[in-house]
Amino acid sequence: MGKVYVFDHPLIQHKLTFIRDKKTGTKEFRELVDEVATLMAFEITRDLPLQEVTIETPVSEAKSKVLAGKKLGLIPILRAGLGMVDGILNLIPAAKVGHVGLYRDPDTLKPVEYYVKLPSDIEERELIVIDPMLATGGSANEAIHVLKKRGARQIRLMCLIAAPEGVEAVKKEHPDVDIYLAAMDEKLNEKGYIVPGLGDAGDRLFGTK
Repeated sequence: MGKVYVFDHPLIQHKLTFIRDKKTGTKEFRELVDEVATLMAFEITRDLPLQEVTIETPVSEAKSKVLAGKKLGLIPILRAGLGMVDGILNLIPAAKVGHVGLYRDPDTLKPVEYYVKLPSDIEERELIVIDPMLATGGSANEAIHVLKKRGARQIRLMCLIAAPEGVEAVKKEHPDVDIYLAAMDEKLNEKGYIVPGLGDAGDRLFGTK
């Protein structure tokens, strides 16, 4: 069963407060999301495997550690997921980036894919699906399905804020996927918004309404 990790690092919690605040403007909101994504990437990569190499320091030969070549892929869900990619790339610049675009069918209210562009070797990569909000879980579940049917085998989900309903939906449909959050909020309201949440992440990132 996939695990749920809620990061309680003081810097993440501090910055998340200003991300939530409705007085925070687009420029500052974007910068804060970028910074929190970097801090979350630091936590999410804690278990990456290492290997030992021999190097020459200015003083002597030394045995030291480097990442063991595990290939990573970042998969933002368009469009709001784009706001977290650069923050993660600050720490993991060699990661490949794919994109999954989904829209909600107005009749069925289910997510439908409209754009998918992925690294050619996703079956070899550990993929991190990125979306700031995990509300009903519909988009995250569909994005994970999109990856699995194209051969992905190792997938994690990374979100700023989640509602318990969304977490349960992903755990039920994809029990093999670990979920990483900066906060678990109270609930969804009748419109499907996370409470207290932060509003519409895409609109706040890109200054749209």
